Amino acid sequence: MEVGIKKLNENAAIPSYGSEFAAGADLYACIGSDIEVKPHETVLIPTGIALELPVGYAGLIYARSGLATKKGLAPANKVGVVDCDYRGEVKVALHNHSEIPQTVAVGERVAQLVITPYITAKFVLKDELSDTVRGAGGFGSTGRK
Repeated sequence: MEVGIKKLNENAAIPSYGSEFAAGADLYACIGSDIEVKPHETVLIPTGIALELPVGYAGLIYARSGLATKKGLAPANKVGVVDCDYRGEVKVALHNHSEIPQTVAVGERVAQLVITPYITAKFVLKDELSDTVRGAGGFGSTGRK
């Protein structure tokens, strides 16, 4: 699949896959200088790119496992969503979950982009929903005896 990409900054890096079968393409910080992220602070990190995703696909922005486990930096919204009709700059809201300041370096890989198909639902209002074994059991209700 081809995905259109536009560099909004000459220093922007095109997303890249770390291995042949990687699901996520790395997104890179397109910043003029290193940025310090204080403990429990969220900072918006620009990537310097815009995408043209095909209709019926979305870009999901996930944490990079190494950045999250080693520095405590992960997307503040857990999973970012880039809709196929969005043409603005892709940015990553990185949150520092650690107790010490962390640094995001120029050109550092800050998140990963997974491109996936989606279904647009037609929501239909009903008076009743079908019965299931689970019913209205909430959080942690499955598997209980």
